[in-house]
Amino acid sequence: MIHTDTNASVSGKVPMLKNEDWWAVWLGLFIFALGLGPIFGVDLIGWVVKSGTWNDFSKAMAPISKAYKGMSGYTSMFLTYLFLLVITTIGAKAMGASIKRFAIGFTAIYAITFTCIVLGNNAYIAATPDKQESLGISWSLGLGEMGFILAMIVGLIIGNFMPSVAKYLEEAAKPEWFIKTGIVILGAAIGIKTLGAMGLASTVIIRGLCAVVEAYLIYWPVVYFISRKYFKFTPEWAAPLASGISICGVSAAIATGGAIRSRPIVPVILSAVIIVFVAIEMLILPWLAQTFLYQEPMVAGAWMGLAVKSDGGAVASGAITDSLIRAKALKETGIQYEEGWMLMAATTTKVFIDVFIGVWAFILAIIWSMFNLNKKGGGATSEKSNVSAREIWDRFPKFVIGFVLTFLVLFLWGLADPQIVDGAKLGSDEANGFRTILFGLCFFSIGLITNVRKLWEAGMGRIVAVYTICLFAFILWVGLFISWLFYHGIMPPIVGG
Repeated sequence: MIHTDTNASVSGKVPMLKNEDWWAVWLGLFIFALGLGPIFGVDLIGWVVKSGTWNDFSKAMAPISKAYKGMSGYTSMFLTYLFLLVITTIGAKAMGASIKRFAIGFTAIYAITFTCIVLGNNAYIAATPDKQESLGISWSLGLGEMGFILAMIVGLIIGNFMPSVAKYLEEAAKPEWFIKTGIVILGAAIGIKTLGAMGLASTVIIRGLCAVVEAYLIYWPVVYFISRKYFKFTPEWAAPLASGISICGVSAAIATGGAIRSRPIVPVILSAVIIVFVAIEMLILPWLAQTFLYQEPMVAGAWMGLAVKSDGGAVASGAITDSLIRAKALKETGIQYEEGWMLMAATTTKVFIDVFIGVWAFILAIIWSMFNLNKKGGGATSEKSNVSAREIWDRFPKFVIGFVLTFLVLFLWGLADPQIVDGAKLGSDEANGFRTILFGLCFFSIGLITNVRKLWEAGMGRIVAVYTICLFAFILWVGLFISWLFYHGIMPPIVGG
């Protein structure tokens, strides 16, 4: 098993080449660099496999780029595996792993994880309501990220009931490494989304900036206070929980966990709860918006961006809301709004929240260093620590550097030369194909190394209680109120108007 003690690595006891955080940066930047190919007319990673929502298994996987449409899904899946095996094995070897055990373990983990992702994308499980008709189904669970949960469940089964198998696979079970590499890649996608937002109406941009204030300076401290004061969570649990509920679900919880040096189990267990709540919100909120906000469509769209705590869930909810409200407005008032404006409001709001994940992680890293909030026993101390700038740097989550770098490169480049945006979007989508698989590998790995008894003792019931109280007691309604303040009376363009 690879021994990469996070605390040791940041204190300088482990060289840079053995530091998991730095390897996440390097691998993420390498994939990002390959994703720049379409800008120069070369599609280098369009063969990466994509598993879309399916009801015909022959269409369950395919290359992500149309340039490789002649390639079979199985070939694409194998090439993706081979690529990830090579680059992760290089890093694992540098960090002290046995190449043979890592390669065998990674192969098994990849096969199981990708199978779970494909199964989780079955139409009856994953399809959002606005896609059911095109898929030929009348119902679905709408659990678009269920593949991650399936991967974690399978990992839990192996880890708790097949200890000998789990022990062998542990050599390649590196949840933090996988997820941090994925977050580095995520920066590019957010950079491209932000470029799209820059061309929108100034009101929408201002609304997106205000969403940042709401999520980070209003929601976050309230959720953190409730978690600590009334549910007695330690800072290690309360901070990722506050980020997951307040900001951007899975990515924010994991970035926060890395920033404060929590155990890897913490943010991923929270992420599983977040995914379930996102599904519940997607089932309820668009229909509430259709019933009560069809005369204020832009308010409804922005509300989806603030209320639904995952990128995919927020965008899907925005699309559903867009469709439902346009249909009702046409029926009730005879007005036909142009398609996509409510979705744009939801997406823009979410993008501006996402952009500041790295900044928030940096702020939390400094605060946790100064006040020693993760001291032994999980409690906080009221006394400041004498923390040097060097120690803050050592504790800073290096993968955030990669996240910010990939974001800035595409954002600034796109501002300077708008002609590269289409190619950059294609390349970032292709790189995101790797991110999806890396996230799945993380969830399986967490399940594999998790002791269920200890997990239950950690207070899963309290996590659900905090989420329920915070979401339904104030996050939904504060978000709705501020959405109303900024979008009340603003209407989408009318078809033919």
